[in-house]
Amino acid sequence: MATVVSSVAETRAAPARPRILCVDDEPYVLESLRDTLRRSFDVLTAGGGPEALEKLNAEPGEYAVIISDMRMPVMSGSSFLRESRRIAPDAARILLTGYADLDAAISAVNDAQLFRFLTKPCEPEQLLRACTAGLLQHRLQTAERVLLEQTLKGSVKALTDVLALASPAAFGRGERVRGWLARLMSTVSLPDPWEVEVAAMLVNLGAVTLPGPTAEKLYTGDELSDSEVAMIERVPVATRRVLRSIPRLEGVMKILANYERRAADASYEKPLPVGARALRIALDYDEFDTRGFSPDVAIASMRNRTGTYDAELLEKFARVAGESGTSTIKVREVPVSRLEKGQRLADDVRTHGGGLLIARGTLVTEQLLDRLDNLGHSTIREPLLVVDEELDDEYI
Repeated sequence: MATVVSSVAETRAAPARPRILCVDDEPYVLESLRDTLRRSFDVLTAGGGPEALEKLNAEPGEYAVIISDMRMPVMSGSSFLRESRRIAPDAARILLTGYADLDAAISAVNDAQLFRFLTKPCEPEQLLRACTAGLLQHRLQTAERVLLEQTLKGSVKALTDVLALASPAAFGRGERVRGWLARLMSTVSLPDPWEVEVAAMLVNLGAVTLPGPTAEKLYTGDELSDSEVAMIERVPVATRRVLRSIPRLEGVMKILANYERRAADASYEKPLPVGARALRIALDYDEFDTRGFSPDVAIASMRNRTGTYDAELLEKFARVAGESGTSTIKVREVPVSRLEKGQRLADDVRTHGGGLLIARGTLVTEQLLDRLDNLGHSTIREPLLVVDEELDDEYI
C-alpha cells in the first residue's frame, strides 16, 4: 500500500508537459499533429486564427511552441503568428507551408520573427525535432527574461530607496502619482503597464541632485530663488542621465523624455506615447490634489487646458479620480491682463519663484487689481485660474 501511495504522489508531483498550440483549418491535419506530438507535449488545437488567439489571450504565458498552417480562411497563418508574437512573445513560432507559399513564408519570417518554417508534407521526426528545438529556445528566452526582470527590479528598488532617503518629498510624490496611474491603467490596455508605474516612481529621481532645503521648497510650494528655479529645471535631464545605462528601461526613458509635451503637439513625427500622456495627467492632477483642490475643480481646470492632455484618457482618469460627474463648475485660465472684477481665484497667485501673493478663493476687487498692477505682471506666474461663479467652501 505504501508503495502505491508513493507512486501516486510521484505521479502528481511530476512536472507538467510543455504546452504547444497547433492551428489549422483541416481537422485531419490537427489530428496528425496531435498524434505526433502528444507524447512530448500537452497539445491544444484550434481550427483557425481567431480561435487560437482566444486561447492565447486566456493563458498568454502557458505556451512554449505555436505551430500554424499558412493558408487558412478568415486569418492567414502569417497574420496569426504576427499577432501571437504580441500576446505570447516568448513562445517559439513555427509555420507550416506548401512550396507555393514560400515567398509569403519568407516574408512571415521577418514580420512574425518565426523560429522555423517547415514545408508540407512534413515528416513526423522532422516536426518533433523542430518542436523540441523550439522548446529549448522558449526556455532560453524565458530564463533570460526572468534574469533581466530581476536585475531591473533590483535596480529600480535601489534607486527608489536612494530617492526616499535623499528626497522624501520627491519619493512621496512618486508614490502618489504611481497610485493614480495604477487606477488609470486598470481602464487602459497597455503592452507594458509596468513601464508607466516605473516612470512615475523615477520621474523625480534627479531631485537627489538638489540641496535638501530646495527640494523641500519645491514640493511644499514655498518661494524659490532664481538659482533654485534653474536647478529644478535641470532635474529631468539629471534623471535621464542616471537611468540611461540600466537595461530594459528604453520604454521608461521614452515616457520620461516626452511626458512634458502637449498631447496635441504636432511638431513631432512620432505620436506621443500613451504612457507619457498618462503620466502627464497623473502628475498635474497630483499637483492640484496636493494644493487641496476637490476632484471636480481639478478636472475642470485640466479640461480647460485644451490640447494639453489626451481627452479620452482624461475622461477615464476623471472617473477613477472620483469626479462627481454632476459639477457645473467652469474653471478657466487667464493672463493677469485679463483678470476682471467679480471673478474668484481658483488657485493661489504666486511669483515665478513660488512666493504666495494671493490665496485661492479670493474675490477679485478693484483694490486687488491695483495691487497686481503695482507688483508688475512680469513678476507673477501665469496663467491664473479663475471661476466666474461663487465657489462653495468645499472647493476653496
